[in-house]
Amino acid sequence: MELIMKNMFQSLGKSRTANRLAKKYGLRFGAARFVAGETIQQSIAAVRGLNQDGRVATLDHLGEFVFSEDEALESAAMCIQTLDAIAESGVKSNLSLKMTSLGLDISRELCVTSMKRILERARLHNNFVRIDMEDYAHCQISLDIYKELRKDYDNVGIVIQAYLFRTMQDIDDLASLGANLRLVKGAYKESPQVAFPDKSAVDENYKKIIEKHLTNGHYTAIASHDEAIIKHTKQFVSEHGISNDQFEFQMLYGICDELQKQLVREGYRVRIYVPYGVDWFGYFMRRLAERPANVWFVLKNMFK
Repeated sequence: MELIMKNMFQSLGKSRTANRLAKKYGLRFGAARFVAGETIQQSIAAVRGLNQDGRVATLDHLGEFVFSEDEALESAAMCIQTLDAIAESGVKSNLSLKMTSLGLDISRELCVTSMKRILERARLHNNFVRIDMEDYAHCQISLDIYKELRKDYDNVGIVIQAYLFRTMQDIDDLASLGANLRLVKGAYKESPQVAFPDKSAVDENYKKIIEKHLTNGHYTAIASHDEAIIKHTKQFVSEHGISNDQFEFQMLYGICDELQKQLVREGYRVRIYVPYGVDWFGYFMRRLAERPANVWFVLKNMFK
């Protein structure tokens, strides 16, 4: 049943029709738990609340369904507005983005041009931008663009997914760049030809890439709610004398709130991924696919 539900939500997340309906009816039926709102002002308020108890953030203006150059340019403009709002408000937050929202599927040149504009603005504000990794079809081009950008910008990082067979080689390839990486398990449905189908294999690979990137001496964001992974990371850094300044834990807005606060109390840097915007449906569906407990939370809200 869990696998059926996971596949159903992943399919819904890619549906243009479902996305249009979601935009029309807004953040109802529980999505507001995982999405900070539809406006910049709402997202800044959410980040300010996180900052008050020691958590930092990364803001993401959601947008995965971009079909025209105008939409891509509008998405890029929202990224720049978000960076400006962070600077003006004084909240502690980076920016995360998906390159498909900048028109990667329309034109590589369009996407790269927008990325450079965004990174210039982030540099002006002394801020940092994280490129989210998407499905396997976008993996290589995302890494190619990241390597191109790193020639001129040191305020950009990218995400690496543990469930892909290629991941260990990607870690090696990026080592010479001193890449700032967010390491995740991976949330997209992928073929067993390119990804580990078994959860235990993903977990083991995840531990290996965390260890490898930390040992390489590069900044590492461990993005997981899995307490076994978090415990393993704590033990590894303690045993190898790795400073808390070289890594951080990252979690999603609305998930494992008490665990987030506990890690802050223990002296770790904790960054919360805070999504906002009207184009929230695809993100929300992946959160439901990842954790069945999220589904029951939504169902309870529907009957309230």
